[in-house]
Amino acid sequence: MRILLVGASGTIGSAVAAALSGRHELILASAQKSAERVDLADPQSIRALFSRVGRVDAVVSAAGRAAFKSLTELADEDFELSLSNKLMGQVNLVRLGLASVNDGGSITLTAGYLARHPIPGSGAVSLVNAGLEGFGRSAALEAPRGIRVNVVSPPWVTETLVKLGRPPEGGLDAAVVAQAYVSSVEGTITGQAIDPSAAS
Repeated sequence: MRILLVGASGTIGSAVAAALSGRHELILASAQKSAERVDLADPQSIRALFSRVGRVDAVVSAAGRAAFKSLTELADEDFELSLSNKLMGQVNLVRLGLASVNDGGSITLTAGYLARHPIPGSGAVSLVNAGLEGFGRSAALEAPRGIRVNVVSPPWVTETLVKLGRPPEGGLDAAVVAQAYVSSVEGTITGQAIDPSAAS
């Protein structure tokens, strides 16, 4: 398969690339560090990406920025970042990418555990993650030509916890999380919010 992977330079994206490489042709895209550049907050940048890339069998997004702050500290710009980047950026990958995905292909987005298990400080993140899960389920009902749409909702990733200087207990290794994306791309499911920890 020819797969466009957005967010390829991140912790999860790198693990997804490693899990899919060898069996598929990967087109790696990210904001700054990949051969293909894309700004998720800019619909024109997304349109340009699909124009350059052409036809694909699958789109995988492991990208999206959102603000993690207490409710009283979240400012207008924090919500704007979260909504325009992680939420609408991935919504637009579906909206603007459907025409580039071959019949029977798939689109996989990334939400997160905090959609259903919020913690203090996750107001904006929980908002966009829950929105993505709802959008993915709905988009799967209307995607044309047999295209499947799923959303992966990872828990905390072990490598990310270590980078943040937090205890890694309770995290899930990126390589394990990546298998949820592989299942979405290579399998037959659609309209699912996939919890990688449920299969680990």
